[in-house]
Amino acid sequence: MILARLTLENLAMTYGHGDPVLHDLSLAVADGQLVSLLGPSGSGKTTTLRIIAGLLQQTSGTIKVDDDDISRVPVYKRGLSMVFQSYALFPHLTVFANVAYGLKRQRISKAETTQRVTAMLATTGLNDLAERYPQELSGGQQQRVALARALVVDPRLLLLDEPLSNLDAKLRVSMREEIRRLQLQLHTTTIFVTHDQEECFAISDKVAVLNQGKIEQYAAPEEIYHHPATEFVARFIGFENFLPVNGTVADHAYRVGDQTVRVNVATDGAAKVLTIRPNQIRLVPEGPEVLSGQVTIRTYLGSAYRYTVDSPLGALQIDGPTEAPVAVGAPLHFTLPAEHLLPLEA
Repeated sequence: MILARLTLENLAMTYGHGDPVLHDLSLAVADGQLVSLLGPSGSGKTTTLRIIAGLLQQTSGTIKVDDDDISRVPVYKRGLSMVFQSYALFPHLTVFANVAYGLKRQRISKAETTQRVTAMLATTGLNDLAERYPQELSGGQQQRVALARALVVDPRLLLLDEPLSNLDAKLRVSMREEIRRLQLQLHTTTIFVTHDQEECFAISDKVAVLNQGKIEQYAAPEEIYHHPATEFVARFIGFENFLPVNGTVADHAYRVGDQTVRVNVATDGAAKVLTIRPNQIRLVPEGPEVLSGQVTIRTYLGSAYRYTVDSPLGALQIDGPTEAPVAVGAPLHFTLPAEHLLPLEA
Protein backbone atom coordinates (compact mmCIF):
# COMPACT_ATOMS: atom_id res chain seq x y z
CA MET A 1 0.00 0.00 0.00
CA ILE A 2 1.31 3.46 -0.93
CA LEU A 3 1.22 5.69 2.14
CA ALA A 4 -0.09 9.24 1.80
CA ARG A 5 2.27 12.00 2.89
CA LEU A 6 -0.47 14.64 2.62
CA THR A 7 -4.19 14.05 3.09
CA LEU A 8 -6.89 16.70 2.68
CA GLU A 9 -10.29 15.66 3.96
CA ASN A 10 -13.45 17.60 3.10
CA LEU A 11 -11.84 21.04 3.03
CA ALA A 12 -14.24 23.96 2.81
CA MET A 13 -13.44 27.65 2.81
CA THR A 14 -15.68 30.72 2.88
CA TYR A 15 -14.51 34.30 3.25
CA GLY A 16 -16.87 36.17 5.56
CA HIS A 17 -20.44 35.93 4.30
CA GLY A 18 -19.44 35.43 0.66
CA ASP A 19 -19.76 32.41 -1.58
CA PRO A 20 -17.68 29.33 -0.71
CA VAL A 21 -14.21 29.27 -2.25
CA LEU A 22 -13.66 25.55 -1.60
CA HIS A 23 -16.34 22.86 -1.51
CA ASP A 24 -15.71 19.56 0.29
CA LEU A 25 -12.25 19.16 -1.28
CA SER A 26 -10.41 15.89 -0.59
CA LEU A 27 -7.01 14.81 -1.88
CA ALA A 28 -4.28 12.29 -1.05
CA VAL A 29 -0.65 12.80 -2.10
CA ALA A 30 1.79 9.89 -1.81
CA ASP A 31 5.24 10.28 -0.32
CA GLY A 32 7.72 11.61 -2.86
CA GLN A 33 5.12 12.66 -5.43
CA LEU A 34 4.90 15.99 -7.23
CA VAL A 35 1.22 16.90 -7.52
CA SER A 36 -0.02 19.96 -9.40
CA LEU A 37 -3.15 21.93 -8.63
CA LEU A 38 -4.29 23.13 -12.05
CA GLY A 39 -7.11 25.49 -12.85
CA PRO A 40 -8.13 28.97 -13.98
CA SER A 41 -7.97 32.06 -11.77
CA GLY A 42 -10.51 31.80 -8.98
CA SER A 43 -10.70 28.00 -9.05
CA GLY A 44 -9.35 27.68 -5.49
CA LYS A 45 -5.87 26.29 -6.14
CA THR A 46 -3.90 29.03 -4.35
CA THR A 47 -6.41 29.08 -1.50
CA THR A 48 -5.86 25.32 -1.08
CA LEU A 49 -2.09 25.78 -1.04
CA ARG A 50 -2.28 28.55 1.55
CA ILE A 51 -4.55 26.46 3.75
CA ILE A 52 -2.01 23.60 3.61
CA ALA A 53 0.74 26.07 4.54
CA GLY A 54 -1.28 27.50 7.45
CA LEU A 55 -1.45 30.99 5.95
CA LEU A 56 -5.24 30.64 5.76
CA GLN A 57 -7.56 28.82 8.14
CA GLN A 58 -10.12 26.56 6.48
CA THR A 59 -13.76 26.87 7.50
CA SER A 60 -13.96 23.11 7.96
CA GLY A 61 -12.06 19.96 7.04
CA THR A 62 -8.84 18.24 8.05
CA ILE A 63 -5.21 18.44 6.90
CA LYS A 64 -2.87 15.56 7.74
CA VAL A 65 0.83 15.20 7.04
CA ASP A 66 1.73 11.55 7.54
CA ASP A 67 -0.55 10.70 10.48
CA ASP A 68 -0.31 14.13 12.11
CA ASP A 69 -3.39 16.36 12.05
CA ILE A 70 -1.99 19.84 11.39
CA SER A 71 -5.36 21.50 10.75
CA ARG A 72 -4.90 23.95 13.64
CA VAL A 73 -1.12 23.88 13.96
CA PRO A 74 0.59 27.30 13.53
CA VAL A 75 2.40 27.81 10.26
CA TYR A 76 5.88 27.82 11.82
CA LYS A 77 5.30 24.41 13.45
CA ARG A 78 4.08 22.57 10.33
CA GLY A 79 7.52 21.75 8.98
CA LEU A 80 6.64 22.91 5.46
CA SER A 81 8.45 25.19 3.00
CA MET A 82 6.83 27.51 0.46
CA VAL A 83 8.17 29.32 -2.59
CA PHE A 84 6.09 32.31 -3.68
CA GLN A 85 5.73 33.95 -7.08
CA SER A 86 7.93 36.85 -5.94
CA TYR A 87 10.65 34.55 -4.44
CA ALA A 88 10.74 36.87 -1.33
CA LEU A 89 14.54 36.92 -1.07
CA PHE A 90 16.15 39.23 1.48
CA PRO A 91 17.90 41.94 -0.58
CA HIS A 92 20.45 42.75 2.16
CA LEU A 93 21.61 39.13 2.49
CA THR A 94 23.95 37.20 0.22
CA VAL A 95 22.87 34.05 -1.56
CA PHE A 96 24.58 31.99 1.16
CA ALA A 97 22.84 33.93 3.94
CA ASN A 98 19.45 33.72 2.20
CA VAL A 99 19.73 29.95 1.93
CA ALA A 100 20.96 29.68 5.53
CA TYR A 101 18.12 31.79 6.94
CA GLY A 102 15.72 28.94 7.75
CA LEU A 103 18.43 26.89 9.43
CA LYS A 104 19.39 29.84 11.64
CA ARG A 105 15.73 30.23 12.64
CA GLN A 106 15.81 26.57 13.66
CA ARG A 107 18.99 27.27 15.71
CA ILE A 108 21.03 24.74 13.80
CA SER A 109 24.72 24.95 14.71
CA LYS A 110 26.98 27.13 12.59
CA ALA A 111 29.04 24.15 11.44
CA GLU A 112 26.00 22.12 10.36
CA THR A 113 24.44 25.18 8.73
CA THR A 114 27.59 25.78 6.68
CA GLN A 115 27.73 22.11 5.68
CA ARG A 116 24.05 21.92 4.64
CA VAL A 117 24.01 25.25 2.80
CA THR A 118 27.21 24.42 0.93
CA ALA A 119 25.75 21.06 -0.12
CA MET A 120 22.48 22.65 -1.24
CA LEU A 121 24.28 25.35 -3.24
CA ALA A 122 26.16 22.57 -5.02
CA THR A 123 22.94 20.65 -5.67
CA THR A 124 21.27 23.72 -7.15
CA GLY A 125 24.32 24.92 -9.10
CA LEU A 126 24.78 28.09 -7.06
CA ASN A 127 28.30 27.53 -5.68
CA ASP A 128 29.84 30.39 -7.63
CA LEU A 129 27.09 32.83 -6.60
CA ALA A 130 27.25 32.33 -2.83
CA GLU A 131 28.53 35.83 -2.07
CA ARG A 132 26.32 37.71 -4.49
CA TYR A 133 23.17 39.62 -3.53
CA PRO A 134 19.70 39.00 -5.06
CA GLN A 135 19.80 42.18 -7.15
CA GLU A 136 22.94 40.85 -8.85
CA LEU A 137 21.16 37.69 -10.03
CA SER A 138 19.01 36.86 -13.03
CA GLY A 139 15.41 35.74 -12.59
CA GLY A 140 16.34 32.09 -12.99
CA GLN A 141 19.14 32.39 -10.46
CA GLN A 142 16.82 34.06 -7.95
CA GLN A 143 14.38 31.22 -8.46
CA ARG A 144 17.07 28.66 -7.68
CA VAL A 145 18.02 30.55 -4.52
CA ALA A 146 14.40 30.51 -3.39
CA LEU A 147 14.23 26.76 -4.05
CA ALA A 148 17.52 26.14 -2.25
CA ARG A 149 16.31 28.10 0.79
CA ALA A 150 13.08 26.10 0.86
CA LEU A 151 14.77 22.71 0.44
CA VAL A 152 17.77 23.10 2.75
CA VAL A 153 15.56 22.78 5.84
CA ASP A 154 14.43 19.31 4.66
CA PRO A 155 10.70 20.16 4.69
CA ARG A 156 7.96 17.58 5.10
CA LEU A 157 6.28 19.23 2.10
CA LEU A 158 7.43 21.75 -0.51
CA LEU A 159 4.71 24.16 -1.63
CA LEU A 160 5.21 26.07 -4.90
CA ASP A 161 2.82 28.91 -5.73
CA GLU A 162 3.19 29.61 -9.49
CA PRO A 163 6.95 29.98 -9.02
CA LEU A 164 7.67 30.32 -12.75
CA SER A 165 5.15 33.04 -13.58
CA ASN A 166 7.74 35.85 -13.57
CA LEU A 167 10.09 34.13 -16.02
CA ASP A 168 10.16 34.32 -19.82
CA ALA A 169 8.96 31.33 -21.84
CA LYS A 170 12.38 29.79 -22.53
CA LEU A 171 13.53 30.13 -18.93
CA ARG A 172 10.26 28.65 -17.65
CA VAL A 173 10.99 25.43 -19.54
CA SER A 174 14.50 25.08 -18.13
CA MET A 175 13.39 25.97 -14.59
CA ARG A 176 10.50 23.51 -14.56
CA GLU A 177 12.99 20.80 -15.53
CA GLU A 178 15.26 21.98 -12.71
CA ILE A 179 12.39 21.80 -10.22
CA ARG A 180 11.60 18.25 -11.31
CA ARG A 181 15.27 17.22 -11.14
CA LEU A 182 15.63 18.54 -7.59
CA GLN A 183 12.32 17.07 -6.49
CA LEU A 184 13.26 13.62 -7.74
CA GLN A 185 16.82 13.80 -6.42
CA LEU A 186 15.71 14.85 -2.93
CA HIS A 187 12.48 12.81 -2.95
CA THR A 188 10.58 15.83 -1.66
CA THR A 189 6.80 15.60 -1.66
CA THR A 190 5.72 18.71 -3.56
CA ILE A 191 2.49 20.60 -4.27
CA PHE A 192 2.78 22.83 -7.34
CA VAL A 193 0.15 25.45 -8.20
CA THR A 194 -0.17 26.61 -11.80
CA HIS A 195 -2.69 27.62 -14.45
CA ASP A 196 -0.36 26.36 -17.21
CA GLN A 197 -1.39 22.93 -18.51
CA GLU A 198 1.84 22.19 -20.37
CA GLU A 199 3.92 23.18 -17.36
CA CYS A 200 2.19 20.90 -14.88
CA PHE A 201 1.81 17.97 -17.29
CA ALA A 202 5.57 18.07 -17.96
CA ILE A 203 6.67 17.58 -14.35
CA SER A 204 3.77 16.11 -12.32
CA ASP A 205 3.12 12.61 -11.08
CA LYS A 206 -0.56 13.51 -10.69
CA VAL A 207 -2.72 16.55 -11.45
CA ALA A 208 -5.81 17.83 -9.66
CA VAL A 209 -7.93 19.99 -11.99
CA LEU A 210 -9.93 22.50 -9.95
CA ASN A 211 -13.07 24.36 -10.97
CA GLN A 212 -14.99 26.69 -8.66
CA GLY A 213 -13.50 25.18 -5.54
CA LYS A 214 -14.01 21.53 -6.49
CA ILE A 215 -11.74 18.88 -7.96
CA GLU A 216 -13.12 17.90 -11.36
CA GLN A 217 -10.49 15.22 -11.95
CA TYR A 218 -7.46 13.86 -10.10
CA ALA A 219 -5.26 11.57 -12.14
CA ALA A 220 -1.94 11.14 -13.93
CA PRO A 221 -1.24 13.73 -16.65
CA GLU A 222 -1.58 11.10 -19.39
CA GLU A 223 -5.00 10.04 -18.13
CA ILE A 224 -6.28 13.62 -18.00
CA TYR A 225 -4.87 14.44 -21.44
CA HIS A 226 -6.39 11.43 -23.18
CA HIS A 227 -9.48 10.86 -21.03
CA PRO A 228 -10.81 14.08 -19.47
CA ALA A 229 -13.59 13.26 -17.02
CA THR A 230 -15.81 16.30 -17.66
CA GLU A 231 -16.48 18.93 -20.32
CA PHE A 232 -14.78 21.55 -18.15
CA VAL A 233 -11.57 19.49 -17.97
CA ALA A 234 -11.69 18.79 -21.70
CA ARG A 235 -12.07 22.49 -22.55
CA PHE A 236 -9.37 23.52 -20.10
CA ILE A 237 -6.75 21.13 -21.52
CA GLY A 238 -7.36 22.03 -25.14
CA PHE A 239 -10.24 20.08 -26.64
CA GLU A 240 -12.08 22.47 -28.99
CA ASN A 241 -14.84 20.42 -30.62
CA PHE A 242 -17.94 19.66 -28.57
CA LEU A 243 -20.87 17.93 -30.27
CA PRO A 244 -24.18 18.08 -28.36
CA VAL A 245 -25.84 14.67 -28.19
CA ASN A 246 -29.58 14.56 -28.93
CA GLY A 247 -30.13 10.83 -28.72
CA THR A 248 -28.57 7.41 -28.19
CA VAL A 249 -28.59 4.89 -31.05
CA ALA A 250 -26.70 2.08 -29.28
CA ASP A 251 -24.01 1.56 -26.65
CA HIS A 252 -21.40 2.81 -29.11
CA ALA A 253 -23.38 5.32 -31.18
CA TYR A 254 -25.09 8.67 -30.66
CA ARG A 255 -27.22 11.06 -32.63
CA VAL A 256 -25.65 14.47 -33.24
CA GLY A 257 -27.97 16.64 -35.30
CA ASP A 258 -29.25 14.30 -38.00
CA GLN A 259 -26.02 12.26 -38.05
CA THR A 260 -25.07 9.02 -36.32
CA VAL A 261 -21.67 9.25 -34.67
CA ARG A 262 -19.91 6.14 -33.40
CA VAL A 263 -17.47 5.89 -30.50
CA ASN A 264 -15.24 3.09 -29.21
CA VAL A 265 -16.05 3.75 -25.56
CA ALA A 266 -19.05 1.86 -24.23
CA THR A 267 -21.31 4.12 -22.17
CA ASP A 268 -24.51 3.86 -20.19
CA GLY A 269 -26.21 6.34 -22.51
CA ALA A 270 -25.76 9.28 -20.15
CA ALA A 271 -23.38 11.26 -22.42
CA LYS A 272 -24.45 14.83 -23.12
CA VAL A 273 -21.63 15.79 -25.45
CA LEU A 274 -18.92 14.20 -27.61
CA THR A 275 -15.49 15.77 -27.91
CA ILE A 276 -12.46 15.35 -30.17
CA ARG A 277 -9.27 17.34 -30.70
CA PRO A 278 -8.77 19.25 -34.00
CA ASN A 279 -5.71 17.14 -34.89
CA GLN A 280 -7.64 13.89 -34.37
CA ILE A 281 -10.18 14.53 -37.13
CA ARG A 282 -9.09 12.76 -40.31
CA LEU A 283 -9.11 14.54 -43.68
CA VAL A 284 -10.13 12.16 -46.50
CA PRO A 285 -11.25 12.30 -50.13
CA GLU A 286 -14.95 12.75 -50.81
CA GLY A 287 -16.85 9.47 -50.63
CA PRO A 288 -19.58 7.43 -48.94
CA GLU A 289 -19.89 7.83 -45.14
CA VAL A 290 -17.65 10.88 -45.37
CA LEU A 291 -18.75 14.15 -43.79
CA SER A 292 -18.27 17.44 -45.63
CA GLY A 293 -18.26 21.06 -44.62
CA GLN A 294 -17.27 24.47 -45.90
CA VAL A 295 -14.12 26.20 -44.71
CA THR A 296 -15.01 29.58 -43.17
CA ILE A 297 -11.66 30.47 -41.56
CA ARG A 298 -8.12 29.23 -42.19
CA THR A 299 -5.29 29.89 -39.70
CA TYR A 300 -1.63 28.99 -40.13
CA LEU A 301 -0.21 27.38 -36.97
CA GLY A 302 3.28 26.58 -38.24
CA SER A 303 3.05 22.79 -38.09
CA ALA A 304 -0.51 22.70 -39.49
CA TYR A 305 -3.42 24.73 -40.81
CA ARG A 306 -6.40 25.13 -38.49
CA TYR A 307 -9.71 25.20 -40.36
CA THR A 308 -13.01 26.41 -38.97
CA VAL A 309 -15.57 24.34 -40.84
CA ASP A 310 -19.33 24.78 -41.11
CA SER A 311 -20.52 21.16 -41.09
CA PRO A 312 -23.71 19.11 -40.52
CA LEU A 313 -22.47 18.63 -36.95
CA GLY A 314 -22.03 22.35 -36.39
CA ALA A 315 -18.88 24.45 -36.44
CA LEU A 316 -15.73 22.33 -36.11
CA GLN A 317 -12.04 23.06 -35.64
CA ILE A 318 -10.00 20.73 -37.87
CA ASP A 319 -6.23 20.60 -38.37
CA GLY A 320 -4.75 19.80 -41.75
CA PRO A 321 -1.25 19.50 -43.23
CA THR A 322 0.69 22.50 -44.46
CA GLU A 323 0.92 21.02 -47.95
CA ALA A 324 -1.88 21.95 -50.40
CA PRO A 325 -3.97 24.07 -47.99
CA VAL A 326 -7.73 24.24 -48.55
CA ALA A 327 -9.04 27.67 -49.48
CA VAL A 328 -11.67 29.57 -47.51
CA GLY A 329 -15.06 28.81 -49.07
CA ALA A 330 -13.94 25.41 -50.40
CA PRO A 331 -15.33 22.08 -49.15
CA LEU A 332 -13.43 19.96 -46.65
CA HIS A 333 -14.09 16.23 -46.35
CA PHE A 334 -13.42 14.38 -43.12
CA THR A 335 -14.28 11.52 -40.78
CA LEU A 336 -14.44 11.36 -37.00
CA PRO A 337 -12.36 8.34 -35.88
CA ALA A 338 -14.33 6.42 -33.28
CA GLU A 339 -11.17 5.74 -31.27
CA HIS A 340 -10.66 9.45 -30.65
CA LEU A 341 -14.24 10.50 -29.86
CA LEU A 342 -14.91 10.82 -26.14
CA PRO A 343 -18.42 10.85 -24.65
CA LEU A 344 -18.80 13.16 -21.64
CA GLU A 345 -21.67 13.34 -19.19
CA ALA A 346 -21.31 17.05 -18.49
